[in-house]
Amino acid sequence: MDAMTARDLESALLTRCAAVARGTGSSAQDQREANVFRLAAMVLQSQFPRESDSLMLASEQYFAAHPDEQLASAAVLRNGWVLSLPRLRDNLTRRLS
Repeated sequence: MDAMTARDLESALLTRCAAVARGTGSSAQDQREANVFRLAAMVLQSQFPRESDSLMLASEQYFAAHPDEQLASAAVLRNGWVLSLPRLRDNLTRRLS
């Protein structure tokens, strides 16, 4: 059984998003990361355009190899990979500011 809580998983994913946004992380490692990076890129576009571009590129690289794994935003939310778009934006804004 995985000992990580939902909050731990969210924190780890936000850390990965911030690293990729700053250009210090690799491309997405799995379907969950790729879809969350794509959503993060969308919610950060206006406030952090360069970081948004980095996240979008990381997701696009993954989806180029796995095109059938890209999900609609609503499916990412339904899967629980992101609790809400405002929460994602606010948490990443804090980490990138």
